[in-house]
Amino acid sequence: EVQLVESGGGLLQAGGSLRLSCEVSGINFEDYAIGWFRQALGKEREGVSCISSRDSIAYYADNVKGRFTISSDDARNTVYLQMNSLEPEDTAVYYCAAISRVVFRTAHSLRVLAPAQFEAWGQGTQVTVSS
Repeated sequence: EVQLVESGGGLLQAGGSLRLSCEVSGINFEDYAIGWFRQALGKEREGVSCISSRDSIAYYADNVKGRFTISSDDARNTVYLQMNSLEPEDTAVYYCAAISRVVFRTAHSLRVLAPAQFEAWGQGTQVTVSS
């Protein structure tokens, strides 16, 4: 059974930092790229970042570049999202999801990776940033 489990969310003030974790099991980790999405109340789910450590490729949404960093610990089958300089606009439920590396490598950009292309999802973790 494929499982992705997010952790690390919380409530904090603007300007602060959080590190989200996504622990993956039930799949061959090296055959997948792992992405982070977020969904704010009343808004559509949007891609935040995605990484394939095997291919040394990572993509970011324009509105998080320079503030968020995605990384992968292959020995632990875990992907992290380090979020710095958080803003109230970053408030959302954050989800991690798995996508085939074959599909990921053809994308060349986070914008073309639709949520429907991801095969498995975590349950989400809430991040709330107050002003």
